[in-house]
Amino acid sequence: MFEGQDGIIFEVVGGDRRVDRARLEQLAAPPAGSGPSLADRLVADGLIGRDGLLRAVAAHLGAEFVESLPAGVPADVAALVDGDLARAGGVVPLRASRGSIDLVAVDPLNHRLVGELTFALGREVRLTVADPDQVAALLRQTYGEPRVSLEQAAGELQSQAADAVEELSPADVERLAAQTPIVRFVNLVLARAIRDRASDIHFEPFERDFKVRCRIDGSLHEMAPPPKMFALPLVSRLKVLAGLDIAERRVPQDGRIKLTLAGRAVDLRVSTLPTQFGESVVLRVLDRSAIRLDLAQLGLPAPVDEAVRGIIRRPHGIFLVTGPTGSGKTTTLYSCLRELNAVDAKILTVEDPVEYEIDGLMQVPVNPAAGLTFARALRAFLRQDPDIVMVGEIRDLETAQIAIQASLTGHLVLSTLHTNDAPGAVARLADLGVEPFLLASTVEAVLAQRLVRRLCPECRRPYDPTEAEMRDLGVGRARIAGRPFQRADGCAACRHTGFRGRVGLFELLRMNEELRDLAVAGAAPGQFRQRAIDLGMVPLREAGLRAVLDGETTSGEILKYT
Repeated sequence: MFEGQDGIIFEVVGGDRRVDRARLEQLAAPPAGSGPSLADRLVADGLIGRDGLLRAVAAHLGAEFVESLPAGVPADVAALVDGDLARAGGVVPLRASRGSIDLVAVDPLNHRLVGELTFALGREVRLTVADPDQVAALLRQTYGEPRVSLEQAAGELQSQAADAVEELSPADVERLAAQTPIVRFVNLVLARAIRDRASDIHFEPFERDFKVRCRIDGSLHEMAPPPKMFALPLVSRLKVLAGLDIAERRVPQDGRIKLTLAGRAVDLRVSTLPTQFGESVVLRVLDRSAIRLDLAQLGLPAPVDEAVRGIIRRPHGIFLVTGPTGSGKTTTLYSCLRELNAVDAKILTVEDPVEYEIDGLMQVPVNPAAGLTFARALRAFLRQDPDIVMVGEIRDLETAQIAIQASLTGHLVLSTLHTNDAPGAVARLADLGVEPFLLASTVEAVLAQRLVRRLCPECRRPYDPTEAEMRDLGVGRARIAGRPFQRADGCAACRHTGFRGRVGLFELLRMNEELRDLAVAGAAPGQFRQRAIDLGMVPLREAGLRAVLDGETTSGEILKYT
């Protein structure tokens, strides 16, 4: 119920004095995507009844609450909303007058729904709140299931390919991009990817094929491919949705798509890249619920969580988050910003691009074409009287120097860096040309992180690890103390992959006087790292081993990512 809206549910229920606030915060703690929604957990835990929660949501929205939906919708009322539009928005019309229409929604918390439906229907739209399960059932009864599956849509394109010409003129491309089969195929790909919780959607042209793949829990999975000859119209359709120039195919372009799928607001960041056989398009799915995550929902080990909370409350200094692309650095930074976001704090961010829009933050997207780089934005920030500054990434010496200057002048600076581990951030900054004494005096801590696939709780089972497996992990029998490892063969719940969701591994380096002296002395990276471990830093491999022994993931995942 209201999946992906944990932040709003927390706000809605948090003000209810009948709800135990401490228990509410505890229920909000599991990582997003790892189980039932917060709404379902609240009801299951008995903190609030289902009707009570729905009434609270209705009151929050200023909407009517309907306890029991009608057995059916009159045909003339149902005809006011097209079936595809109703399924996309997750809505059913209940009644209508000359200039307005009352709709019941599967997800009334979707903030874009009213605007999109008002535009599409040409009427004033009033949303009504009801049990989402009842709404979904009434939606299926009224409009039926989608008439075409993704596989059927791909087959439809295959059947048309035989009659199509190989060479398409610009007019042909524009015409095809707007035709129903192309539009339907793109919509179905996006809907399937969002339903499967994909983080990225890839449209890839090859010499003889046009592949569509989705990254789910860190791994790519292929979807039903369309004919190669429809690559250009499909890419053009995506570019139209993103507001890009469909005639320009020689240079990369970046854009953004905002749409509603099955009643859920979805933002997609679009990147095109010219290749040997056509344009490759990658869509990054921006999960809007992530901006409401707080530090408690990141899955940080208790000592790391406590340390990070203390570090980001300091009046000045630099806090860095490191890791490869897709390791959750942005989520961690936004969670820190959400923790710090208050009336008495001026927070400025410079990002490439701005992924999530957060009330209370002044967010600036870089624009290299106009000369607005990370460094130039940072220089301007220092004249804007900020308390906290977030830099999307430290990429060069100039940005690093200004970040250090901001820290030295009494600002807290949060940023990311691409390194393999936390101690490597010190060496990386030195490689960029940062003076060791400045680095040592400003960097307060570095958090390295990875995301590894979480074993499916439905089909995982214990087994005794082999000697080779333990040797690869660098542990002996005494270390695991007879505890079994876990693996999963796959089931319907995890799409037969054995994994569902991801779990974070964290390595926190806290700078102290001894480590600062080593940094100033230019100690070798290996020496610096070993001393950090001696002083209590838990390395990523050790964090991974603990996750294996807890049954969260497999040794293969740990060896792959640490």
